[in-house]
Amino acid sequence: MGDTGGGLPLRISNRAARRLFLDRHGLCRPPPGEGLAGLIERLGFVQVDSIATVERAHHMILASRRRSYRPQQLDHLLERRRALFEHWTHDASVIPMSFYPHWRLRFRRDAEMLRARWRSWRRAGFEERFDDVLERIREHGPVMVRDFEGGRQRTEAGWWDWHPSKTALEFLWRTGSLAISRREGFQKVFDLAERVVPDAYRSMAPGEEETLDWACSGALDRLGFATPREIASFWDTTSLAEARVWCAAQDAGMLMEVEVEGARPGQIRRLFARPDIGEQAERAPEPPGGVRVLSPFDPLLRDRRRAEWLFGFRFRIEIFVPEAKREYGYYVFPLLEGDRLIGRIDMRRKEGRLRVSALWPERGVRLGKGRMDRIGRELGRIARFAGCDGPVFENGWIRETRE
Repeated sequence: MGDTGGGLPLRISNRAARRLFLDRHGLCRPPPGEGLAGLIERLGFVQVDSIATVERAHHMILASRRRSYRPQQLDHLLERRRALFEHWTHDASVIPMSFYPHWRLRFRRDAEMLRARWRSWRRAGFEERFDDVLERIREHGPVMVRDFEGGRQRTEAGWWDWHPSKTALEFLWRTGSLAISRREGFQKVFDLAERVVPDAYRSMAPGEEETLDWACSGALDRLGFATPREIASFWDTTSLAEARVWCAAQDAGMLMEVEVEGARPGQIRRLFARPDIGEQAERAPEPPGGVRVLSPFDPLLRDRRRAEWLFGFRFRIEIFVPEAKREYGYYVFPLLEGDRLIGRIDMRRKEGRLRVSALWPERGVRLGKGRMDRIGRELGRIARFAGCDGPVFENGWIRETRE
């Protein structure tokens, strides 16, 4: 791979790397005229999650980047314009519809993986339901899981046991025969893919090599700098071996190795980047100076190891951690100020108010009047966005910095 010309790789400072990474993730000044669909395309996808202690994750992600964002704008892109579709990356996500042709590889790979996994994990018999499920939708229109008797049942062990019809619906969606037409109360409404996905995108069939090149290239461009593992895990379609082959096959005009400084002194990683990475980092705009609440599922934090290395911010989602063992709380929101993650806050919408129970600043972060004013303004914005009064602060809500 390329270097600076003198045998040593280009060195990117931590500050420049953070600024570039924030820009790639839509947290700096938006390009002129970029709408919501353009923002989602720049991000690549937005994770969808049902938990709504304040508002659902996908809406929080978009609201942190567009102050004027409202949930109905996303619904319009998904359900009316069909500019987006819902499928899997590392988790359920909304994805630009123009990417749909490259999901054909995902459909094929999911079919192989899910048949093997669900034959033992789910109830037997779901494959025998495919024709009946498709015929019912074809004749009677979109369906939800609840339209089938025994859509899901609680087992003695406390886990949800999928009925064969539910498993068939999910399989047919994951493998491309069905698509999500809309959601009702956050429940998926399934329809035939040809009724949801525009013909122009369904008729395109890129080959496997074309899709792998698109996926690796697109991941690197959105990350700015990355290892093969980070490239592979971005869309979670490409294998690590395939990402390594892709990196090795690129010539010096397409890819080079650089050294990127981490948040702590002496933390240097050798990563792949585009040859103009230095110019890109210099051109990246400064992020806004105010405080922003991020969703726990924000793209900035999706790769926890990368976020900890780049920002020095250790973050874990503790939803599935028993309450007594939680370090912070069930659903805690990171706080971003400029290019620093300065703390985390525990809050929820309850009885028409935004109730704030705890704020933990990061080590070395002082909560002076100016910063507290910025936090207060952001919490007021979040309350208005969530349609509630507040914020209301519980006694002792400012906590000591954790080790």
